[in-house]
Amino acid sequence: MRRALLVPLLLLAIHASAQNAAPPDEKTLTATITALDAKLFDAYNRCDMDTFASFFPEKFEFYHDQGGLETDRTGMIASLRKYICGKVTRELVPGTLEVYPMNGFGAVEIGVHRFHHPGHDDTEPLGEAKFVHLWQYKDGVWQLTRVISFDHHAVPR
Repeated sequence: MRRALLVPLLLLAIHASAQNAAPPDEKTLTATITALDAKLFDAYNRCDMDTFASFFPEKFEFYHDQGGLETDRTGMIASLRKYICGKVTRELVPGTLEVYPMNGFGAVEIGVHRFHHPGHDDTEPLGEAKFVHLWQYKDGVWQLTRVISFDHHAVPR
């Protein structure tokens, strides 16, 4: 009987101590998420959809104020290939990135980004939007599990 109780208690203690492990300091976390954002959108801008897709689990939630909800990585990548690749590039608006730890989960990234139309920058308006990314750190890998992209609007040049 004692052994039957000991194993679950031991597993619970290990899980609790792992959850209470010290998160990275704010500077390190911000540098990590900033680098991930740069890699993610470098792949987006170059239409490297294999690399871009690797940042997302198969099932995730992507909320877009104009496009609605997407929960399937394959569907999202197909839409990006059809409507975005070679037509739109993204840049992070300097000074807008905020990163906050989510204890036991990962981090939340908040910012503003701008969208350009390569080859048509003189005729197409710049687009701008706010975003929230929820990054999960699991098994040594960071992935985006939730994305909210909202307040899309044109901005003057």
